[in-house]
Amino acid sequence: MKLPILSLLSIGLLFNSCAQAPQKKERKAAILQLQTTFELQDFLKENKDLDDAVEKVFASLDDTAIVAQLIMPAVGRLGQEKSTIDQHIKDRIIGGVLMLNGTKEGFTSWIQDFEKQNASYGNLPFLYSADAEPSLVNRKITGSTPVKKANEMQSIDEVRSCAQTISKDLNAIGINYNFSPVVDMSPNATVGFRSFGAVPANIIPWSGAFIEETQAQGIVATAKHFPGHGLVSGDTHKALQVIDGELKEIENYPPLIAQGVLSIMVAHIAVQNNPKYNTNGLPSTCSKAIVTDLLKNEMGYKGLIVTDAMNMGGVVAVPEAAYKAVAAGCDIVLMPVDAKKAHSEILNHYRKDAAFKAQVDAAAKKIIRMKIALGLLSAN
Repeated sequence: MKLPILSLLSIGLLFNSCAQAPQKKERKAAILQLQTTFELQDFLKENKDLDDAVEKVFASLDDTAIVAQLIMPAVGRLGQEKSTIDQHIKDRIIGGVLMLNGTKEGFTSWIQDFEKQNASYGNLPFLYSADAEPSLVNRKITGSTPVKKANEMQSIDEVRSCAQTISKDLNAIGINYNFSPVVDMSPNATVGFRSFGAVPANIIPWSGAFIEETQAQGIVATAKHFPGHGLVSGDTHKALQVIDGELKEIENYPPLIAQGVLSIMVAHIAVQNNPKYNTNGLPSTCSKAIVTDLLKNEMGYKGLIVTDAMNMGGVVAVPEAAYKAVAAGCDIVLMPVDAKKAHSEILNHYRKDAAFKAQVDAAAKKIIRMKIALGLLSAN
């Protein structure tokens, strides 16, 4: 069962009750003009009413809250303590949370509490994500309904049923954003069992079926790990890995983009010996050539672009990695080592660099658009 949505009316009233009363009153007036509700499928469509709704919500935010939309730490085992997330909510520096390694009941309770806090502080509701892949979900969310691993499935009907099962659990918890499916080829040991690539010809149709069923259940699906993790030999959790030459796995993405996948996750993989897409020693997450030039401009992708976890070995040593990821074109900075520091470095550049400010504003508007399309913000 989904959490009760936070209405635009109630947000306006909450804003009005906060300490910054005069400014918040102006925000409330803008928000109360919204009279239309939207669906998840509206996110990628041309829709002037939705555009207007996004602009009105965006106009209600100060720069601290705008930058906060881009920051998504994790809570749970291997993530942050709940008390740390509570403080981030109070400080208004995050816009979502990854539910990482916990119980179904515990996550449900935490999300309900986080949203009560958001309401009390006048924050926008959060995107709540999970690595709810078929191969990981039962380990990541204890108490979730058992499903087969991705590489064990025998038919596309089994894939669809699996996506429905996972989505039912996520909806019951309050998770609205699934970092799945893995669309990498299977040779890499780290991601191989997590992909539908046991039979390479199945990757696209089976991933497409998983995405379709997930999004039909009102949950954002994510194709990962762009531009391709399956044909590199190492583990990006431990160190930066490298694609040497041709990007052989990017062919997996255009069909899924055309189908309407709402999110793509970028990997911490460098590219070398490829004049057009060299990342110059940086992971793809921090490379404009990969995120903006290839994914956004050449492939025309307009959905949410999220980094892989920013505490992984493939990126953690990059100075100002959060800023670089956003400058490269990513919308969401996932699991920064220090969310407060990531927010500060992005905000610092936001306040002094007009071009970067425009990038952050565009990313925040996409996130707000998704929150409206998910029904987290409503005029009802």
